[in-house]
Amino acid sequence: MGFLDFVSGVGEKLFGGSAESDQERSAKLENHVRKLGLSVTRLKIDVDGDVASVTGEVKAQADREKVLLAVGNTTGIARVDDKLTTTAATTPDHEPEVPATYYTVEKGDTLSKIAKEQYGNAMKYPVIFEANEPMLTDPDKIYPGQVLRIPPLAE
Repeated sequence: MGFLDFVSGVGEKLFGGSAESDQERSAKLENHVRKLGLSVTRLKIDVDGDVASVTGEVKAQADREKVLLAVGNTTGIARVDDKLTTTAATTPDHEPEVPATYYTVEKGDTLSKIAKEQYGNAMKYPVIFEANEPMLTDPDKIYPGQVLRIPPLAE
């Protein structure tokens, strides 16, 4: 599907330092995705420097986006190469799935502020929070440089 860019110096701290091999970093990222309970089969992550290539199968577009964000929002990863396949590209109503947009958190942002900018209503912040679970565990804990999913609002 292509590349997603991230801020390399921020995010989940999974890696032990520069002495760690790309294979060790790959294994840690795969373990991280599994621990989050994200729905992906045949997951394989290959790290080459600050680029992670992600392959596997997901059932829905939202699952794909969450896996990519879990990998990319990791300190030391600047780009994620999306090679995931989606097995069900439609909603339960057989409508095509609409991909989310991405938003990079800036200093001073809150989920309410982002919801106001993206949806025109600050009270829609739970939509953004829920779209980024389980990576987000508290709506007040976001950080500059973090990339978030901004799903389309249901009509």
